[in-house]
Amino acid sequence: MTGDLALQLMGDTLLAALVIGAPILGFSMLVGLVVSILQVVTQIQEMSLTFVPKLIAVAVTMIAFGPWMLKRLLGFATHLIASIPAYV
Repeated sequence: MTGDLALQLMGDTLLAALVIGAPILGFSMLVGLVVSILQVVTQIQEMSLTFVPKLIAVAVTMIAFGPWMLKRLLGFATHLIASIPAYV
């Protein structure tokens, strides 16, 4: 395995992880922002108030985007396994 091939493989892996994790991170950040704004407006500083909505948002996002995320992950893994002879 050459250095260029290893760097390409690492770049593809990081890109796949970023694309697969982006919906969960994006929606949890959005919910956190909305809850934080509501806390500032109402002056309620309860820690569980930020945790529970984020947990629910992550669960809903996993249900909604789960099949797409699994399809992307399986496509990446299939490509990676099929490319093993090129790495040797």
